[in-house]
Amino acid sequence: MWAEAEDREIPTREEMRKAWEARHGRELQQRFDKATVAVCGLGGLGSHIAAALARAGIGKLILIDFDRVEVSNLHRQQYKANQVGQPKAQALGENLKEMAPYVQLRIHDARVTEANCRELLADADIICEAFDQAEEKAMLADCVLSGMPDKYYIAASGMAGLGSANAVRTRRLTDHFYLCGDEVSDAADDIGLVASRVMLCAAHQAHMVLRILAGEYEA
Repeated sequence: MWAEAEDREIPTREEMRKAWEARHGRELQQRFDKATVAVCGLGGLGSHIAAALARAGIGKLILIDFDRVEVSNLHRQQYKANQVGQPKAQALGENLKEMAPYVQLRIHDARVTEANCRELLADADIICEAFDQAEEKAMLADCVLSGMPDKYYIAASGMAGLGSANAVRTRRLTDHFYLCGDEVSDAADDIGLVASRVMLCAAHQAHMVLRILAGEYEA
């Protein structure tokens, strides 16, 4: 079931649609509204990817993460202090509804595995990888690129430290595979993950989603 907005004193769906169309144009906004994007991993990358896409008017988001919000997450992820201990997928869903109340969400409090990845991602047009571990990144890449070659896949590699923001970039590796990041830095290096640089990489991934939906396939 897709979750719908609750009744609150908020702008109407029509008011928000008109605002998006004024910014993006009717045709492009209709593409955004019809799209389904999956975000796998809802930490520093994934939570910001999802927030950017919800604000842009993407119609449906599939949110997947098995983890819970921790105090150490609050400096670089889209969670609130009063959400510590909650499942990330549910907490992020609540926050996205405050930003974009009419976005439709499918929430999975689950780990993506070889056994369930095709089922979890079957409805997605575009899949964003936002994992921390190299093994999980490799597993998801193989699942999507080998098993679901018609889907667009946007992955991340390297966004740690205080290196230049200009080193974070997007590369198109194949017709359906894009890689964002500096492709060098590691979370274990130096001072580790810094909110601003992680957000840069997340913005690259979210922006590539919007470009693909607009028919702009070059990185």
